[in-house]
Amino acid sequence: MWSSGPNRFVAEECADLVPGRALDLACGEGRNALWLAEAGWTVTAVDFSAVAIGRARGVAEQRGVSAELLVEDVTVWTPPAGVFDLVVIAYLHLPEMDGVLGRAAEALAPGGVLVFVGHDRTNLVDGVGGPQDPDVLHTPSGVTAALPGLTVQRAERVKRAVEVDGEPRFAVDTLVRAVRPPCC
Repeated sequence: MWSSGPNRFVAEECADLVPGRALDLACGEGRNALWLAEAGWTVTAVDFSAVAIGRARGVAEQRGVSAELLVEDVTVWTPPAGVFDLVVIAYLHLPEMDGVLGRAAEALAPGGVLVFVGHDRTNLVDGVGGPQDPDVLHTPSGVTAALPGLTVQRAERVKRAVEVDGEPRFAVDTLVRAVRPPCC
């Protein structure tokens, strides 16, 4: 597992939320999904890699937590609409993200929160690590433009401390938090 704990930004953005139903898209080995499940969320987590989902299931069993862990391709998979109190997308890098982001927005229940974090395009020159193809990197405006019907609460570039060859450095990420307006 890449890390047993949640992504720092996911943890910070979810700290004030009351547990409900959560969806983790492109969950990888499940570090955010399992952390949410341990915090009392009912979690559905999706990744295209059967190996990653298998590892997540093993870790879930070791920790004694329950989560629905699905092998699905998020570029075509459609989550149920309007049922999730939280949708997390962390470090998903595709040349075309609008469809994934649009379906993620539609999956939110009224009052639901979407948390997105991924390598920012400026990371190519101002940071370290991550994909080196600008076509798969993010910008705050690019992510928010693909979230129809949501109220953006936060959309910015954030620095994340990393270590490269024993030296402290920074990676630059796009961080977006958006909310589906409450009903009525």
